[in-house]
Amino acid sequence: MSLDVLYCASAGFESACRIPSLPAGHRSHGLHGHSYFATLRTQQAAAEFRGAEVETLRERLQAVLAPLDHAYLNDLLTNPTDENLARWLRERLALDDVRQIGIQSTTHSGVDLDNAGHAHVWRRYRFQAAHQLPNVPAGHKCGRMHGHGFEVILHANSDLGERDLAIDYDHLDALWAPLHFELNYRCLNEIPGLENPTSEIISSWLWARLKPVLPELSWVTVYETGSSGANFNGRDYRIWKEMTLDSAVRLRQAPAGHRLAALHGHTYTLRLHLAAPLDAVQGWTVDFGDVKTRFDPLFKALDHHPLYEIADLPDGDIASIASWVLRHGGEVLPEIDRVDLYETRGCGAIVSRADCEELIPV
Repeated sequence: MSLDVLYCASAGFESACRIPSLPAGHRSHGLHGHSYFATLRTQQAAAEFRGAEVETLRERLQAVLAPLDHAYLNDLLTNPTDENLARWLRERLALDDVRQIGIQSTTHSGVDLDNAGHAHVWRRYRFQAAHQLPNVPAGHKCGRMHGHGFEVILHANSDLGERDLAIDYDHLDALWAPLHFELNYRCLNEIPGLENPTSEIISSWLWARLKPVLPELSWVTVYETGSSGANFNGRDYRIWKEMTLDSAVRLRQAPAGHRLAALHGHTYTLRLHLAAPLDAVQGWTVDFGDVKTRFDPLFKALDHHPLYEIADLPDGDIASIASWVLRHGGEVLPEIDRVDLYETRGCGAIVSRADCEELIPV
């Protein structure tokens, strides 16, 4: 199985700014500040030894961001929007194969540059609602009426439109407002088109209402819970299931005396991505419960275990572990085509099958 590996790094910085392109009365026109969070995904991650790629990449990212930390951004950029910061960062990193650079200025908004340099503005929204799935087998817990604090992320490719990026967050807010009114504190089954309100159906329902008024829409992401959800891009459905692993590790290829050669551990964040056609009756691609059940033996082999004792795991570096999960996960869940594994927030590896579609920013 041919695999693609991306190394991921992240770093934060504290900065003040003002956005002069916005109207004088806009809240971001005046002086304000953010706790920014930058992310980077790339195949180009040269390091002293295999397993040091993420650490090396993170250090490089931090070095490039250092002039921005505790600084007034307008001294460096005339109009320091999230997009302009991401482009500033991309230029100074000078990496040949950047798949994604992200700048997140708040917990609910940011911009991701894809490998073509297109800027995908994203904004996170929440609504509280009840639902039940009417077509599940008898006894399935989702057949009972229950509820969720749903989260939705709208991604819009600003390079397809003519608006100034700096006002796109407000534009997304205006488009989301009537949908929030329709969904919040409601029973979703009572809304036309959501009689079978799976995460996949909700994502396509939102797409159908937003795409005509937001041609730049590139993805809709729906979180049913904090650890599972679905994406829809107008054509394909994808789901993911996330879990944490508390595991011990050491790197055989690390030089003697290096801290990565020592026995250490992480609370890993593991996200399984699955792609499959939509089941016309169930309204889902794969049942989240089935994902958890079928993957459980592998989860138990990894969680609260020393990973270096796994016989067919070549080493304890993040890419090797993620590749192992994808290979063995595919044996029990053929729909898995991508595995994200992080040692800390935003720092890890993404391993996908060669035929997996381009990265989805979730």
